[in-house]
Amino acid sequence: MKNKVGIGYDIHRLVEGEELYLGGVKIPFPKGLLGHSDGDCLIHAIVDSVLGAAGKGDIGTIFPDTDPEYKNISSRKILEDVMEMMKTQGWKIVNIDSIIIAEAPRMRPFIPEMKKILCPVLELSEEGLGIKAKTNEGIGELGRGNAIAAWAAAFLKKP
Repeated sequence: MKNKVGIGYDIHRLVEGEELYLGGVKIPFPKGLLGHSDGDCLIHAIVDSVLGAAGKGDIGTIFPDTDPEYKNISSRKILEDVMEMMKTQGWKIVNIDSIIIAEAPRMRPFIPEMKKILCPVLELSEEGLGIKAKTNEGIGELGRGNAIAAWAAAFLKKP
């Protein structure tokens, strides 16, 4: 059996006029994440962690932001495509742990819904997907509420 670990990170600026999507959940908030896709930095970090563990680079390698085909694409669709690639190559996710860093809005109320959306796509039980929420304690762009970031670590196996 082959076991591999990957990490992922993503950050997007919060701007008015965009909807806020995190973990596939549309979160009511006056600002949203600016991105070529829907800007869902949690899913992007998860995708990067899975691709990294499989030695496949990062999200921009497979879904370049220079390709108009991916403009406004749902990050959930990106995750579904990456999971199909992992299955084709024989990889199975054992678990993923992640952190969302945002001053506002508070994420904790949305985490159960994020898990309900993401776990079936990742083929994980809810215990197999960790999602934590932290603030940046007022420090930097994240702390001033100008951006939201996410980190993820994925553990994959290939029987």
